[in-house]
Amino acid sequence: MVGLSLGEKHFIQGGIAHDLRCDGRKRLTYRPILVETGVIAQANGSARVRMGATDVIASIKAELGKPSLLQPDKGKVSIYIDCSSTAEPAFEGRGGDELAAELSNALQHCLLGGKSGAGAGIDLSSLIVVEGKICWDLYIDGLVVSSDGNVLDALGAAIKAALCNTGIPRVQVAAGTSNDEQPEVDVSDEEFLQFDTSGVPVIVTLTKIGRHYIVDATSEEESQMSSAVSISVNRQGHICGITKRGGVGLDPSIILDMISVAKHVSEQLMNKLDSEIASAEAEEES
Repeated sequence: MVGLSLGEKHFIQGGIAHDLRCDGRKRLTYRPILVETGVIAQANGSARVRMGATDVIASIKAELGKPSLLQPDKGKVSIYIDCSSTAEPAFEGRGGDELAAELSNALQHCLLGGKSGAGAGIDLSSLIVVEGKICWDLYIDGLVVSSDGNVLDALGAAIKAALCNTGIPRVQVAAGTSNDEQPEVDVSDEEFLQFDTSGVPVIVTLTKIGRHYIVDATSEEESQMSSAVSISVNRQGHICGITKRGGVGLDPSIILDMISVAKHVSEQLMNKLDSEIASAEAEEES
């Protein structure tokens, strides 16, 4: 928890009310975003994203598995987040574990939709190799290296960048296998298919402080929030998921306005992120 004096609290709240934050940004302006890809050699894909002083890493591991009985035409994705105890004093002990669980659940909701998979930003059907028998299981691991606010959005950006960096090995299924038999497969060590990220959303968290809301809040700003709504939006402008934290309720009209603002802001964030990912990929290949 950030400890602020009464004067500092008034300064933060007054600045936001006048659309001039402590670091000179406007309410809907992001801090500088930096992206590196291919940072973990053993992973199928990985990325590091920095938003200001918030620093996170995401990695993707793909393994062959079996689809669930309830969704035989879909692969599976699991998301696990870990908060480094050095990222923030509050992460020491159980504090880090609780936040990690909260972030994992929020990312699951924002990227994978409901339990049925409806609204999922990651196309689970693209992970099927043989319906009902073989699929790809994606294990997404995130690490919070340093925290200065807006960790959820940074992790969402890192996962999107890591998925762009992910290569899925080409799989050949042996012919002549009966319906009752488990098919034999040959997994290539040399041919990889690029993961389709066209539907993967970005996450925009709008943090309400006083009568206004801001994007990309710092830790000091988050300490003054009454509530925060995180909205995942894909390139088509479709909402993939919404989560809320903070004890203060919000009027439905405010939430609708937040969704409208998030859609507008997500276009700028998506373009910035795509540009950074393309630059990082080009640098990795050179």
